[in-house]
Amino acid sequence: MKSLEKIALIPNLTKNGAYEASLKAITILRASGCKISMTSNMKENYNDDDISFHDSHQLLVEACDAVVTIGGDGTIIHAAKHAAIARKPLLGINMGRLGFVAELEPNELTMLERLLTGDYTTEKRQMLKITLKSACGGERTYFSLNDAVISRGSQTKLIELDVSLHNSYICHYRADGLIISTPTGSSAYALSAGGPVIEPSMFCILMTPICSHSLFSKPVLFNPSSEIVVNPTYVDGTEMLLTIDGEISIPLCRSDSVIITTAEVYTELIVLKDKTFYRVLKDKFTERGL
Repeated sequence: MKSLEKIALIPNLTKNGAYEASLKAITILRASGCKISMTSNMKENYNDDDISFHDSHQLLVEACDAVVTIGGDGTIIHAAKHAAIARKPLLGINMGRLGFVAELEPNELTMLERLLTGDYTTEKRQMLKITLKSACGGERTYFSLNDAVISRGSQTKLIELDVSLHNSYICHYRADGLIISTPTGSSAYALSAGGPVIEPSMFCILMTPICSHSLFSKPVLFNPSSEIVVNPTYVDGTEMLLTIDGEISIPLCRSDSVIITTAEVYTELIVLKDKTFYRVLKDKFTERGL
């Protein structure tokens, strides 16, 4: 693979040990000949004239060859949207709990040297495009590496949803919610809701109901060219939310439509280790006694 000389470093300093790990990563990358860039809000933490600073994550990513995050899976997922749009590869260093998407643990930072020598591979990960057609606010589009979740708000009532595939009605759900996920997201919230684990390099769309009060309550797998449309059915003013990758929540209005398809962009993860996903899955759960 090509040499990655300009690195966008995105640390999550709320994670224990992330700052110390970032300093070590900077030292290793510089010794290998890499140049480091960060967002401007990091200036007060990194008083270093050799670091280039940029005013936004998107400008940062566009100016670099690759992105390295230091934090949990949430940090990777947030950075993935910018990296995918700029078509830049991404590597995560895990400072969180499970870290399914992360490639390296803090004790493996010396492997960063291989970014400059080209001794790595990459793996494409499917993303979802979520289009919200709202009677309250027009049309908005979001990208997701893990999932889009339609769920009830603070009320304890079940919500009601109509689901269609390519404009053809499939079913009606009475449930706590519905998770539409990528294979990468199959090991996240969807797994907790009883969904299957899917090899993350595959391309497909997984739909998993949350505590469904109906006979049609099993997860359903769709091919990646599918267009899934979810229409909330309001009963007694039940509150509903659309949540993208656990970081953006949008209240849903009456007559809204949520349209989910495979995105044109994808996340490209840098691979440095020779480990299968299923070995990683086993190791992560075993380490944490899950």
